[in-house]
Amino acid sequence: MKIKIINRSNHNLPNYETIASAGMDLRANLSEARVLRPLERSIVGTGLFIELPIGYEAQVRPRSGLAAKKGISVLNAPGTIDADYRGEIGVILVNLSNEDFTIENGERVAQLVINKHDRAEWIEVKELSETTRGTGGFGSTGMK
Repeated sequence: MKIKIINRSNHNLPNYETIASAGMDLRANLSEARVLRPLERSIVGTGLFIELPIGYEAQVRPRSGLAAKKGISVLNAPGTIDADYRGEIGVILVNLSNEDFTIENGERVAQLVINKHDRAEWIEVKELSETTRGTGGFGSTGMK
């Protein structure tokens, strides 16, 4: 699939690191390093603008290594970029560690996954079909 992109950063375009990768790394586009203190959040620009086809979304997700090693995550994970959005891709980073984290220009801060999606049409009814699970919610299918 081909997606139109404007790159106003001084970094290469996102790319897949391996043939089986689902996500492409997004890099911070900063004029100077930014410190993210414990429990602080910040929108980090990427300098990227995209035009997705209708029926697709781009999801901004945390990088597992950054989360595991530094406690840095994407706050609204996954963040959704809709097909009609034309603004800069921003990443809402949060520092869930007990230490300051410095975001450097060009640092890989998140990953971007492109997904096809359907649109739902609601059909209002009086009853839903019954299942074995029924109304069992959080933890009802195996947590003991």
